[in-house]
Amino acid sequence: MTDALVIGAGPAGLMAAEALAAAGRRVVIAEAKPSPARKLLMAGKSGLNITHDDPAAGFAGHYDADWLAPILAGFGPAEVMDWCRGLGQEVFTGSSGRVFPQAMKASPLLRAWLRRLEGAGVVLHTSWRWTGWQDGALAFDTPDGPRFERPAVTVLALGGASWPRLGSDAAWVPWLEGQGVPVAPFRPANMGFSVDWSGKMPPLFGSPVKDVALIAGDQRERGEFVISARGIEGGGVYAVSAAVRDGAALTLDLAPTRSLTEVAGRLTRPRGKETVANWLRKALRLDPVKIALLQEWGRPLPSDPARLAQIIKALPVRHTGPRPIAEAISSAGGIPRAALTEGLELQALPGTFACGEMLDWEAPTGGYLLTACLATGLHAGRAAAAKG
Repeated sequence: MTDALVIGAGPAGLMAAEALAAAGRRVVIAEAKPSPARKLLMAGKSGLNITHDDPAAGFAGHYDADWLAPILAGFGPAEVMDWCRGLGQEVFTGSSGRVFPQAMKASPLLRAWLRRLEGAGVVLHTSWRWTGWQDGALAFDTPDGPRFERPAVTVLALGGASWPRLGSDAAWVPWLEGQGVPVAPFRPANMGFSVDWSGKMPPLFGSPVKDVALIAGDQRERGEFVISARGIEGGGVYAVSAAVRDGAALTLDLAPTRSLTEVAGRLTRPRGKETVANWLRKALRLDPVKIALLQEWGRPLPSDPARLAQIIKALPVRHTGPRPIAEAISSAGGIPRAALTEGLELQALPGTFACGEMLDWEAPTGGYLLTACLATGLHAGRAAAAKG
């Protein structure tokens, strides 16, 4: 009989396997895809943001789930950085506080991690797709045909519902609900928003919108984003995406370093025979992309300087809602805290634990997502290791 089974070989699952092996358990990992940690590798293509170098007291404040605080206290930014160094991957902290491996990519870290797990006796089976339970056993479709497992303990690390082509397809939801485990509906998180652009915007697709403030309810974030054929996306948009998804209106401050009074004063400059675009460029140093957005969402532009200044400082973003969850960086929803013990064991399924994005929590980008996946994987793995 299998001793300890981990289903899912993303960061949370690999960390759970490491914790189990460190406690002396014999560990098998079942991964549905032909290779492990595909979402991690994709995230690392543009630079693997492994964590965020925040003070310990404030780090947990970036999550919408207070119950994560003690778990993150046990494996927060400092521990993540030490863990990386233990795998031979030195790290550095950028000016924004984001932490990256010196190699920037995820592949060197993943290779070192898999070697260490193999050295600890962990067995990784790829192309083993879990299909639920059959006669009380965990059923898998494998390259060698159906396989049934009855492990002493199980850790589920199956991901949420974003980037399903990389493995997080939420196929597990009805199986757990059928076993009495509640699951909050998944919603996109850290996502872009769809926009029905006018015919004047296609030449600007791919253009960055820099040095703006995005306002959603009480939240105001300085940042930048990108105009695409699908809408708007990028770090600045992701930072306010949860509030906008949940109903807050989104506006842009196109001149975030200038007060409303200063903007209005600069707009009293006579326009003469200049085009509107040239006049705004000279009066406020607005670049062509900002002017295009102003004309896209602010028309008809008022001639009164005070009213025009108000639009420039709070330009309504006319979007048609979040992009599909399959395009989102992460997802909100999943198994709620009430369905779990302190050790992340499922109340309805003793001996079965869950971790990572399967759980109902949400966080911004910037290393917070990956840190919580690692921390909950470690926490669940240790709790499972202590199970009889």
